[in-house]
Amino acid sequence: MAAITINITEQQLQKLQELAQKLGMSTEEFLSASVEDLLNSRQNEFNQAASYVLQKNAELYQRLA
Repeated sequence: MAAITINITEQQLQKLQELAQKLGMSTEEFLSASVEDLLNSRQNEFNQAASYVLQKNAELYQRLA
């Protein structure tokens, strides 16, 4: 597994720690899960948009085929 280092303010760190604690996670687990969600949401948004376009234009695509 790769590691990355970023600089954040003390206030940001405190907020991250509070959020992680509320969820019963370590700060590292919380950040890892957040990154995973972010990466997956971009793919999901694209898939939803592509599906919408295909459904919306299905009749047009059939006529063009």
